[in-house]
Amino acid sequence: MDIGAIFFVLTVLTLVGMYVGQPLMRRYARQPLQENHAYSALMAEYERAIDTLQELEFDYLLGKIPAEDYPTQRAALLSQGADLLRRLDEFNMNKEAGQDAQARLEAAVAARRADAATEKPAVELSDEELEARIAARRKARNAAQWHKEKAAGFCPKCGKAILVSDRFCPSCGKAVN
Repeated sequence: MDIGAIFFVLTVLTLVGMYVGQPLMRRYARQPLQENHAYSALMAEYERAIDTLQELEFDYLLGKIPAEDYPTQRAALLSQGADLLRRLDEFNMNKEAGQDAQARLEAAVAARRADAATEKPAVELSDEELEARIAARRKARNAAQWHKEKAAGFCPKCGKAILVSDRFCPSCGKAVN
């Protein structure tokens, strides 16, 4: 037998073995993906619980939720969030697992509250300043609209801006119509 034929047969056998063994390899690769998916789902639920707690507190401060309903709703959400934290701790053997889950959840809600409070400081403007800002915005918007109507795009040859009235590119002279 020729040495080339031997290499060919070995190559074909290797490819057949890889094809036959592919389902076995997929099963081993699928398990970490399922664990990552479960962890991501738990994290999403945890984030949703924190957001819900924050919204509940905000609605209570606005007077949308009666004072007698607020403690029971908050306690239910806290227990749900604490349960999610415990399940997350089981996934990644968290160092903070010894701390109280509800205290950690409270800290997370307070941190988000602090972030929301520092995002946009409220600025009091007088009526004259407010009217001046509105006029400046309208002027800028009208100028942008006028410029948009005048601009026709870009030259296909050199890429420079051309106007609606241009028949040739002012930069390279190529016909644009």
